[in-house]
Formats: sequence, C-alpha cells, structure tokens
Amino acid sequence: QVRLVESGGGWVQAGDSLRLSCNASTGTVRGYPMAWFRQAPGKERAFVAGISGFGGSTDYADAVKGRFTISRDNAKITLFLQMSSLEPEDTAVYYCAARSAYSSSVYRDPANYASWGQGTQVTVSS
Repeated sequence: QVRLVESGGGWVQAGDSLRLSCNASTGTVRGYPMAWFRQAPGKERAFVAGISGFGGSTDYADAVKGRFTISRDNAKITLFLQMSSLEPEDTAVYYCAARSAYSSSVYRDPANYASWGQGTQVTVSS
C-alpha cells in the first residue's frame, strides 16, 4: 500500500477558496487513479473528484462541478484539490485515495481504492 498524507484543510467563510494537497510515499502512484472523498458528520463517505492514472481524465460529483478542480503533479507525486466558492455544505473531512493498479479510468466507488490518507478537516462557516 501507498502512504498518503493530506494537508491544506482549515476553517474558512462561505465563498472562500482552499487548496488541499495529498503527498504520496512512492512514485508508483503516478499511473494509479486517485480521488478525493469527503465525509460529513453522520453521513457516509462520498466521492468528490477523481483523476485517472497520469491525469488524462477527471470526474466530479455534481455538487462540486464547476467549483472544484482536481489535478496531480506526478513529478512531486502529489494530488491536489482546488476548492472555490466554498459553501457550508462542503464542511467535511476530506480524504485522498489511491488505487493499487494502473488505469486510465476514473472510479467513484471507494471500494476501488486500496490506500487512504488520514483526512483533513474543512469547515466552511456561513
């Protein structure tokens, strides 16, 4: 498994922006699909955005489409989530995840991901 470490969370006001980062422990993730999920209190973990191995394809949950952008820097083996126009409904713990096989597809089901970070809290006040 790959060790993933998220950073960049914080407390912001509605309308603000944040950028989350996820650093991987090994360069093997370069060809692995990766994704961001989030879990709000009392809710199940939900897909936010995903990116294919080497970054050719992306996918977004309807709730964040047009406001969030996922990207990856394979030289630094880092995954990013640029979040803009944040809303109180975006408040959650955000997790990054990596699949354990090369693929040019993007996956929304968390069961497809073998490695997970510890999460970073994002709180958006109204």
